[in-house]
Amino acid sequence: MSFVFVTPQSVEDVAATLSRMQSSLADVYAAVAAPTTGVAAAAQDEVSTAVASLFGGFGRDFQAVSAEAHAFHANFVSLMQNGMGAYLSAEAANVSPLQTFEQNVLGVINAPTEALFGRPLIGNGANGAAGTGQAGGAGGFLIGNGGTGGSGASGQAGGAGGAAGLFGNGGTGGAGGAGAAGGAGGNALLFGSGGNGGSGGLAIGGGNGGAGGAGGTSGLFAGIGGVGGAGGAATSGTGGAGGAGGAGNGFFLGFGGAGGHGGSATTGTGGIGGAGGVGDAAGPIGFDLAQGGAGGAGGAATSGVAGAGGAGGAGVGRSVIGFDLVAGGVGGVGGTATTGMAGAGGAGGASAAPALFGFGIAQGGAGGAGGAATGVGGIGGVGGSGSTGAAAIGFGGGGAGGAGGASALGDGGDGGSGGLGVGLLAAVGGAGGHGGAAPTATGGNGGIGGDALSFLAAGGNGGHAGSGIGPANGGNGGNAGTVMNGTFNPSLFGDGGDGGDGVNGGTGGTGGSAGMFGGTKGTNGTS
Repeated sequence: MSFVFVTPQSVEDVAATLSRMQSSLADVYAAVAAPTTGVAAAAQDEVSTAVASLFGGFGRDFQAVSAEAHAFHANFVSLMQNGMGAYLSAEAANVSPLQTFEQNVLGVINAPTEALFGRPLIGNGANGAAGTGQAGGAGGFLIGNGGTGGSGASGQAGGAGGAAGLFGNGGTGGAGGAGAAGGAGGNALLFGSGGNGGSGGLAIGGGNGGAGGAGGTSGLFAGIGGVGGAGGAATSGTGGAGGAGGAGNGFFLGFGGAGGHGGSATTGTGGIGGAGGVGDAAGPIGFDLAQGGAGGAGGAATSGVAGAGGAGGAGVGRSVIGFDLVAGGVGGVGGTATTGMAGAGGAGGASAAPALFGFGIAQGGAGGAGGAATGVGGIGGVGGSGSTGAAAIGFGGGGAGGAGGASALGDGGDGGSGGLGVGLLAAVGGAGGHGGAAPTATGGNGGIGGDALSFLAAGGNGGHAGSGIGPANGGNGGNAGTVMNGTFNPSLFGDGGDGGDGVNGGTGGTGGSAGMFGGTKGTNGTS
């Protein structure tokens, strides 16, 4: 019968069900008692009286039997409830010695390091008290997460998150008090992620919101940088800036944390999004994988200017002999606006794969989209620029430009330019971002396509102009080659990017130049 099991909760549930059944049956017995024990005679004759007496006797016998069954039921429910108590007592008796044993063992292990350094060998750090801005305690030297920082009182910054041990995650930073910055996230050491930054405090009156805390750094061998804290909101002041994402400084793996969102504002200015953390894979030999963190979104604004998105973090590989696969982080989206100007998108993060003996792929981060505007006279935000992707031996791709923000009752934002692609073997320029649409006004211009410099290259296409009722221009296509120090340096082989189309009489973009010995010039965009 090893498949049969009992838990205190299951016994309690059964007892409760039986108790409800007992109550329901008692109600039924009471309801039928009068009509079954006192059956009226159908007539005044002797036969009718005898029949009524007979059935009334049956009813009284049934009530007597029911009373005995009710008593048995009540006794059985009581036994079930007592059994539940016995199970709970047995479990408590079993758990308590195990907990005591565990605490005693940890006490013996941690005693030397606590006596010498005031820090355990194994265990999580203590959390900071709320309202004090106290830092979180460090985790155990060997295993342990850092403690969470305490929140700040009004005007007081949040406490920093505690550092982790060799294995563990950094503690989260505490939230800032009113108008104050959030605490930074704690750092990891070998295996673990950095702690997230604390959020900034709300603005006091017409003041500014507090900045978000920076994310903590990842562990050396595995982990992700902590996310930056969000900026605090404001009314007529400026929203707090988002905290920067923590760096991912791994030996072979490096992943940066995302930046925090900027704080919103009503009549003031939205906060800037936090920059993404750098993703840095530092192994000199072997396989390196790195990704920069995404930039945080800009803070929204109602009648003021919205915040710009944060820049994406760089992605860097450091392998000299081996394989690098790296990418820059995406730029943050610009903040939205109602009647004001929406925020610009953040620039993408650059990437570099410098392996000299091996192969590398480097992709630049895309620019963030410009923020949208929804009210009368609101202007869409400009798209962020794509960034450079460069590989010493291998493939480099430029990041795409961010799209311009649309506007419902105003002008659309321009698209961002594409990033440069550089690689000895092949490269592609990033496409320009499309202009933002504006149904009642002028759409945004398309972004310029990125150039590409390589043995085999392809320039990025220019972005198309955004739709609207006014003229807007398309972006030029990227070249198979690039201009350096005022001189155009063409690639050996490659196609130029196509120019973006203009709208409503706007000029189409010019197609990019082809390679020196082969390739096709990009097609010009239509007007």
